[in-house]
Amino acid sequence: MELWLLLACPLIGSLLLGVIGARRWAPEVNAAISLATFLASVALSMQVIAHGRLLAGHEQFLVDPFNVFLVALTAFVGLTTALFSRPYMRIEMQRGHMNPARLRLYHSMYQLFVFTMLLALLTNNLGLLWVAMEAATLSTVLLVALYRTPASLEAAWKYFILCGVGIAQALFGTILLYFAAEKVLGAHGSTALLWTHLDAVKGQLEPTVLALAFVFLLVGYGTKVGLAPLHNWLPDAHAEGPTPISAVLSGLLLNVALYAVVRCKVLVDGAVHSGLASSLMMGFGLLSVLLATLFLFRQKDIKRLFGYSSIEHMGIVTFAFGMGGPIANFAALLHMTVHSLTKSAIFFTVGHATQKAGSQSMDAIRGLIGVSPTIGWGMMLGTLAILGMPPFGVFASEFLILTTAMREHPWATLPLLFALAIAFAAIFGRVQAMVFGSSNLQRLPHSPALLPVFAHMALVLCLGLYIPPVLATWYRLAAALIG
Repeated sequence: MELWLLLACPLIGSLLLGVIGARRWAPEVNAAISLATFLASVALSMQVIAHGRLLAGHEQFLVDPFNVFLVALTAFVGLTTALFSRPYMRIEMQRGHMNPARLRLYHSMYQLFVFTMLLALLTNNLGLLWVAMEAATLSTVLLVALYRTPASLEAAWKYFILCGVGIAQALFGTILLYFAAEKVLGAHGSTALLWTHLDAVKGQLEPTVLALAFVFLLVGYGTKVGLAPLHNWLPDAHAEGPTPISAVLSGLLLNVALYAVVRCKVLVDGAVHSGLASSLMMGFGLLSVLLATLFLFRQKDIKRLFGYSSIEHMGIVTFAFGMGGPIANFAALLHMTVHSLTKSAIFFTVGHATQKAGSQSMDAIRGLIGVSPTIGWGMMLGTLAILGMPPFGVFASEFLILTTAMREHPWATLPLLFALAIAFAAIFGRVQAMVFGSSNLQRLPHSPALLPVFAHMALVLCLGLYIPPVLATWYRLAAALIG
């Protein structure tokens, strides 16, 4: 029941907001639907904690410790972003950047985007997973192009083309996976794309076909993760789309795409019995970290700056999953959580800061703490957290990843430390100048939504100081499932 309610809330909400999404009270309806989705995710999580793995819909849907925590995270960030977008979109309307038709499209596509991400996380069918990822791409293309400026249309077109090519590679990898599975499952070939069935026979799958399939799946879904050198769409999409969409792109979509890669890695590791999948993920992850940090110094647009930061952090998570093992997997899951919470909180403050300055240029944003101390301190705390300063949760996850790398892959330690140092220098210097100093920023006509910012930061701080036993057990079970 909880599973169907969880999927029904955003889907019905998308249809409803497609009709009433331009009304004055539509932002409240959007937030209420997101709240219902979050409550359904909490109920589903409690059910999994109590009863373990669940299968539903003739085994087409799977809920286990790995995906249910991502489902809860997705629903929570979806809720807080909907709360943030209430005053943000009203200011955009007053300034003429939006009209009723675009506002209706925004609210409808926002809920559809949440639905596609939840569908991708919950499906047991790898073919349906591919369909959900493609639907997520199409819905976010419309959101990135929402302002209809030449720059936003170019960013949406680049996003569509690059992710379209990537998702085509993932489709070919899925076909190869089916080809290998059908030979083993025989008369039960109709179930050859169900992950649970594939996991049960992964040791019997043809290793050569599985290895080739994983290459295509990693390139395909890795494009949506933003892994270098397939990352070019991500900074543009962050810079030109509405800030709430930047928050969910960084905080949610990248996680869902990486989830698809990790699910496939589990199958390949069981079939190939070599370090192919791990080596590929570690290589792409490390390349992404290094390339993203080197590009940080060149950025003048604040949303592009934090877009490259997202590439860096997803590279770190990919590298950790590539190392494998209980500690590295635990650290990767923790890093996914704290990065999602921190980066979305940063984009919340960035959204209000750019509205105050009337520009996304970092040179135009000065003295935030004098005009709005809460926004200024929120941005500074978020920046310190994402740069891995203690006692925030990002420090804990990065520390676990680095110490694991020192023990198991010493050659990677120095590049990782170098990248983290470069990122700190590039981001902290820019943000410090924006937060402090003299200001000529204007006050906003609507009070900014700052509760989501500090709710996220409180959770990130808590995870840096103390991980509740229930959550720690959750992470350990998911890490063991990944292998």
